[in-house]
Amino acid sequence: MGDWWKDRVAYQIYPRSFQDSNGDGIGDIPGIISRLDYLKALGAGIIWLSPVYRSPNEDNGYDISDYKDINPEFGTMDDMKALINEAAKRDIRIIMDLVINHTSTSHSWFQQSRDKNSPYRNYYFWRPGRENGPPNNWTSFFAEDCWEFDKKSGEYYLHLFAKGQPDLDYHNPAVIEEIKDIMRFWLDMGIAGFRCDVINIIWKSSLEDGRKKLALTGSEHYISQEGMHEILRKLRLDVLDGYDCFTVGETVFVTTRTANDLCAVERRELDMVFSFEHMETDQFFVKWFPRKFNPGRFCKTIARWQQALEWNANYFENHDQPRSISRFGNEGEYHGASAKMLGALLLTLRGTPFIYQGQEIGMTNYKFKKMEQIKDVESHNLWKKAKVMHIPKWYRWKMILRGCRDHARTPVQWDSSEFGGFSKHMPWLAPNGNYTYINVETQRNDNDSILNFYKQMILLRTSDDVIKYGSFEPVVISKRLFVYKRKLDGRTMTIALNFSGRLVKFYCAGNLLISNYARETYDGRLKPYEAIVFDEDGKAL
Repeated sequence: MGDWWKDRVAYQIYPRSFQDSNGDGIGDIPGIISRLDYLKALGAGIIWLSPVYRSPNEDNGYDISDYKDINPEFGTMDDMKALINEAAKRDIRIIMDLVINHTSTSHSWFQQSRDKNSPYRNYYFWRPGRENGPPNNWTSFFAEDCWEFDKKSGEYYLHLFAKGQPDLDYHNPAVIEEIKDIMRFWLDMGIAGFRCDVINIIWKSSLEDGRKKLALTGSEHYISQEGMHEILRKLRLDVLDGYDCFTVGETVFVTTRTANDLCAVERRELDMVFSFEHMETDQFFVKWFPRKFNPGRFCKTIARWQQALEWNANYFENHDQPRSISRFGNEGEYHGASAKMLGALLLTLRGTPFIYQGQEIGMTNYKFKKMEQIKDVESHNLWKKAKVMHIPKWYRWKMILRGCRDHARTPVQWDSSEFGGFSKHMPWLAPNGNYTYINVETQRNDNDSILNFYKQMILLRTSDDVIKYGSFEPVVISKRLFVYKRKLDGRTMTIALNFSGRLVKFYCAGNLLISNYARETYDGRLKPYEAIVFDEDGKAL
């Protein structure tokens, strides 16, 4: 047992959109198995598998009705066992989503809890209303009320996300024991850990009214509370310590200080956290209110987290975020160069890199034209709420295009055949129209492709201890240039990144190791969106 997760590159799979094997337009577990050789060739050593549990899909699997069964859309439990075994043959370990802030309303626990006399009543937050309204003034993450009245029960239940996702009450010790049992079930089956969904909000210290805010009124009563830390320590001591596994937490509204409270080694809680601060540098308050991307602000935030945490979980994309090249790069003239530049950044930072499916070929945001094309429940809730608030339709649509989670959920583009090689049937979500020229098959045999650059960078990261374990030292952070050093045992590598479409001067005395342009020597100028790795010290002019 050890910190093997520091040596590997992780790859997130959103099963519904990865590969369809049976022609129903929905990705599935046999489809994932069929692509394991591709992931091995890419250099992935960990798969983060988004939920495949049984679910009514109000939030595409993040509303779980049975934690110990597989959604029939994705296959069977035998398929899941086969995936774990086939991945292991290729030295790929699998982590699963641990979604334990809430269940589905279809879960047997919740259905039984609707009876006031049931032992499951206290598995959830059931409360009477007040003055013909909900128990408090909290608002939800999904732009709707977070209390739902249940006629059968005669009371309201709390849901910080969709109304089909009731929050579990961890004041009840029986809930914690249920979670331990679920974790052991999957770890015994051979998975290697968990990505813990919105894990720092699982403890509600009180249900008092919150201070009114632009977003998430009431969050001071559940964001990173001490009770949450106690639960994580219990799960570590009673379950995780018995297995060779790791945990990475999705943590909302954390600072570097509160992140360290979660993942510092001596705390014995999580191994890593996904923070959001760098992903929030192109927005005001929440993702629905965009502001112009500023590379300097983005890179300063990354550098601060690199220096503040011993080990970061690094990412620029996931199933909840629009495509990185459409946000931080240039999906037009410099599509290839900027996609590679962002890949070089991701893979040379200190910490475990997480690649999201399709990122390695430069997939971009979808050009949605109308709400009817969008499946995302969060986007539809926002659209309704913004309409009630009399926000103009043109601005509502701008908000949707900015933050819609479906940008990242369009099917993986495997080749130029109909539906991009994802399925032989119209997919559950239409493929991006650029699949005819942005796809795996086109890039596989092109030495200058984004895909092959990712392979080159992954090989560097997994084979060189300086990039894996070296310290991180920022050198230059400006509106166009990001330069930093990685140092270990007397060796230094310098990484220089141009975030603009213009030439940028930068002097480096070291030897050129990797560039995302076809060049053998370096002339002191970074080309548009160029990424360069030097094997000795560098300095700015």
